[in-house]
Amino acid sequence: MPFVSRNPRRSAVAVALTIGLWGALSSSGTALANVPIKVVSLDPYTNTSSFHKTEVEPDTFSFGNTVVGVHQTGRFTDGGSSNVGYVTSTDGGATWTNGFLPGTTVYANPPGPYDRATDPSIAYDPKHDVWMANILAMTGTTGKAILVNRSTDGGLTFKNPVTVAVSAGTFFDKNWITCDTWAASPFYGNCYVEWDDNGLGNLLKLYRSTDGGLTWTPSTAPGSSVIGGNPVVQPNGTVVVPIDNGFEGAVESFVSTNGGVSYTGPSTIATITSHFVNGNLRVHELPSAEVDAAGRVYVVWNDCRFRSGCSSNDIVMSTSTNGTSWSSVVRIPIDPTSSTVDHFIPGLAVDKGTQGNTAHLGLTYYFYPVASCTSSTCKLTLGYVQSTDGGTTWTTAVQVSGPFKNTWLPLTNQGYMVGDYMSTSFVNGKAYPVLIAARRGTCSLGQITSCKETSAIPVGGLAPAAGTIPMRHDPVLYTGPSQVAAGANATAN
Repeated sequence: MPFVSRNPRRSAVAVALTIGLWGALSSSGTALANVPIKVVSLDPYTNTSSFHKTEVEPDTFSFGNTVVGVHQTGRFTDGGSSNVGYVTSTDGGATWTNGFLPGTTVYANPPGPYDRATDPSIAYDPKHDVWMANILAMTGTTGKAILVNRSTDGGLTFKNPVTVAVSAGTFFDKNWITCDTWAASPFYGNCYVEWDDNGLGNLLKLYRSTDGGLTWTPSTAPGSSVIGGNPVVQPNGTVVVPIDNGFEGAVESFVSTNGGVSYTGPSTIATITSHFVNGNLRVHELPSAEVDAAGRVYVVWNDCRFRSGCSSNDIVMSTSTNGTSWSSVVRIPIDPTSSTVDHFIPGLAVDKGTQGNTAHLGLTYYFYPVASCTSSTCKLTLGYVQSTDGGTTWTTAVQVSGPFKNTWLPLTNQGYMVGDYMSTSFVNGKAYPVLIAARRGTCSLGQITSCKETSAIPVGGLAPAAGTIPMRHDPVLYTGPSQVAAGANATAN
């Protein structure tokens, strides 16, 4: 597979990995027709202490014709990666460049002071014209610092990181960044970072910046136990932070109406009832959230309440116009509740130029066609559905990539890994997830070419289409305990 390097931080991949069309329907109704995908980044690192070549856990953000994605590169068994990479298109997804963040870990160019990097997310501040890559930097296996690498050239290159906060002997985890991109907002250009301090019982932490990420100030926040937040900003400047509680047993929200100076909450979105995903795959029940042009916030996660006996997970959704009152949980109708399909790790997109009953939603997710499987028999696959009427109706699911064997993935101490989250963004009406594509390999630690897990995008994006499958208010069929044990405070680095 040819790979052309322009310089140590930035390169282009001129290769398309096209998977043949299957031209059939599965028993569940999913269209088994993989779309053409293009590899946009390859793991360049060679340290034998982590898995190579591996890229996992992508996030994306788009603004105008630009979309930027970030991902872990060179995954370690017990937390973090060799560095965080990024991929960028400035022409609506037609062409892509890629690179790796400078000044972060000892493997970066130039090297940074930290051993590993994890939990990447990406945001754009249009007021200051700055792209910001947010990561958790690790010393050994401990989350030590929250960093932001800034780009002032449209996401093509990034500068050495700015430090948001350093742990005082505790354990930071699961950070996320967002910026206020609404020109009419009173807090236009503010940026917000959220994470939890696992060493203090998953204590909620929130910081803000008003100068394009150059400096950061702590916010006043409730002393709540949380993990896996996905903050979004409404057009009126209100910050809404959908997030799990510290045990991943419920989805909650925190709200700021004063530009991130202080937050209130938590408000309950819903409890989480989840089927245990088989195949020794690493899955956390973390929310994915987005907001439309009218300020409606959409939150999705995987949940089994609509399946008899909690036999598998659906992707479910709740919405809010104020971040404090939330709609009843509904099931996105990807497959019938009688199917054997298990759905998990959702990545939601909302086209920010749309709203209300014409809001364009796109949802990527991983699934097993048969929930009852093992690490050697599970068929891990990436699917996509969309709605052009605010979630009232949905399209038939499209198979984007896969199936993969779990054993082709890096094996962490929490299971085989594609990521604790994934992401999708709209550019000119088309959806662009940065997806993780795996090919056959042994994926052995210390054998630097044994893994074949790369970042890729669907060629030309995923085109809009009107839905034909109505969202129904399905009856709750399972009210028992979640199959995923809620013990000590969760950690997912």
